[in-house]
Amino acid sequence: MEFLALAFVAAFLAAALTVPAGFGLSTMLTPVVLLMMGPHEAVAVVAVVHGAHNAGKFLALRESVDFSAFRHYGIWLVVGAVIGAALQSKVPQDPLLALIGAFLILLPLLTLSELGGLSGHQGALRAMFLTRRLPDKMAYAATASVLALCVDLSRVPVYLYFRPEEIGEHLQTTLLLVVAALLGVRSGKRWLEAMKSEWIHKLVMAGIVGSGFFYISEAIF
Repeated sequence: MEFLALAFVAAFLAAALTVPAGFGLSTMLTPVVLLMMGPHEAVAVVAVVHGAHNAGKFLALRESVDFSAFRHYGIWLVVGAVIGAALQSKVPQDPLLALIGAFLILLPLLTLSELGGLSGHQGALRAMFLTRRLPDKMAYAATASVLALCVDLSRVPVYLYFRPEEIGEHLQTTLLLVVAALLGVRSGKRWLEAMKSEWIHKLVMAGIVGSGFFYISEAIF
């Protein structure tokens, strides 16, 4: 019960923060979910929560979506998501954790050089491109949500195909985290309307690096 309560609070806070930031929910929530289940199951469960969160964001911000940016980036995100989800199901546990951890630690540097990654945590990089194309904060947050939703709709069925029984065992946890994420969307929208999001980007990037070290420690120890 303690881990469930922690995961609920973490999902709510991460969901609220990532409405204005545009990325970071999976990265901040996955380490908490890993305390309750294995990495393959955790990645899949968080993907379902991520999808519900982005659906909620899209419904809340749909009037501000820039569909020209959506058409420009959407197809490539879908292709990458399907490939990454399939590979994730085939990689053994410890190498998977180490790979994701190393990538997350390097992510700020990769973002600065505008290079992509393979672990599925591409939200931060996508956000860097969108903030340049969409200076309006509402258009940025709304478009980021619909792009991320496309990724979720592409990868979640792959996870369900490869690991249906393991994911079914954690259905109650998944539903609880979905509720927390949807509640977080409501708070996040108010934050988005009331404040600038630069400091939230910095906090999420710090969380990404911290999560990277967590993954590597889990793989080693």
